[in-house]
Amino acid sequence: TGAPPSTMAPAAIVSPSLLASDFARMADEAKKVIDGGADWLHLDIMDGHFVPNLTFGAPVVKCLAKHTDAFLDCHLMVTNPGDYVEPLKDAGAHMFTFHIEVDEDAAVLCDRARAAGMKAGVALKPGTPAEAVHATCDAGKVDMVLVMTVEPGFGGQKFQPEMMPKVKALRERYPHIDIQVDGGLGPATIEAAATAGANVIVAGSSVFGSDDVPKAIAVLKDAVTAAAK
Repeated sequence: TGAPPSTMAPAAIVSPSLLASDFARMADEAKKVIDGGADWLHLDIMDGHFVPNLTFGAPVVKCLAKHTDAFLDCHLMVTNPGDYVEPLKDAGAHMFTFHIEVDEDAAVLCDRARAAGMKAGVALKPGTPAEAVHATCDAGKVDMVLVMTVEPGFGGQKFQPEMMPKVKALRERYPHIDIQVDGGLGPATIEAAATAGANVIVAGSSVFGSDDVPKAIAVLKDAVTAAAK
């Protein structure tokens, strides 16, 4: 290869969502998907306010971190993400993704996350245009953009193909940034997402509900790799 990172297409990454796992056996569930070829673990932190559902926070992430060396990909569906920077840093989180729709300065939050040793991600609800993240991305503050392909808050929803032009526009504008998609990803929908330019695939039900976890993960990763050629 030999090419500098800035000129290489982003790697195919599969990040199974533990929202679809058995919370009472989270460490075992995490090991199952990592052993099956997953690259990251996606952790949906919901506060019951930004979204109606309530899941878990930094204490659970910290407990999980004691049982895995995997990259902990935290998606904060919370109203006040700034309050979570230090707790998640202390918990061992690696990616800090917050929603652009919150009433906080995105560039400042990204800087704080990076200063804490985490990568910075910004997430878009289905109704939020790609342009909402342009200023922060153009300023070089963002490691990953998450395009929600369902309304955030609950797992098991149907993939929204109408989000793909948003993914495509972001990929064309930012060829080297990680672009994550989350919601309804599986064998029937991965090709659309991969073709649009997504390289980080969050999958919950399609991985944890599979009888063959390694195959379920390989299908997702292979589609991204094939689309990038």
